[in-house]
Amino acid sequence: MSKKKQPEQAETEQTEAKQASEEKTEQPAEAKTPAADWEAKYNDLNDRYLRMAAEYDNFRKRSQREREQAYTDAVSRAVTALLPTYDNLERALKAETADTEYKKGVEMTMTQLVESLKGINVAIIDAAAGTAFDPNFHNAVMHVEDESLGENVIAETFQQGFQIGDKVIRHAMVKVAN
Repeated sequence: MSKKKQPEQAETEQTEAKQASEEKTEQPAEAKTPAADWEAKYNDLNDRYLRMAAEYDNFRKRSQREREQAYTDAVSRAVTALLPTYDNLERALKAETADTEYKKGVEMTMTQLVESLKGINVAIIDAAAGTAFDPNFHNAVMHVEDESLGENVIAETFQQGFQIGDKVIRHAMVKVAN
């Protein structure tokens, strides 16, 4: 009988060993579940962090653009208020006068105004005679036929134009040939 029990005991031991090995394999599976939970939480938090960092970066860039736009708008308003003074100084320079000191004073005032405009990044739009007409920067108020000038070329400038960066404050008022 002891021999019979031995195979039975061996089977029982084998069954117990199988169960123990299954439990061992189940334990790592149970251990993987918390690790998987932690990994999922990490991935979720990392994704949220990356999204928040991207949103902050976008906010920072948008704020910078808005500040630059506000500066450009403020400068263009101030320059628009000064343009009649520029126009009057330009007319005074074109007027004939016998008083050279008066003319020199007007020239100095005009030079100082132009330098001040350059100091705040305001540029005078090139609208000299012979320059190509560009509707983005020039306003054609007259048209003349002149064979000495080419097609769509500025013949005369009536009023100077100004821009800050890419923004036009005032278009140059010109006469266009052909």
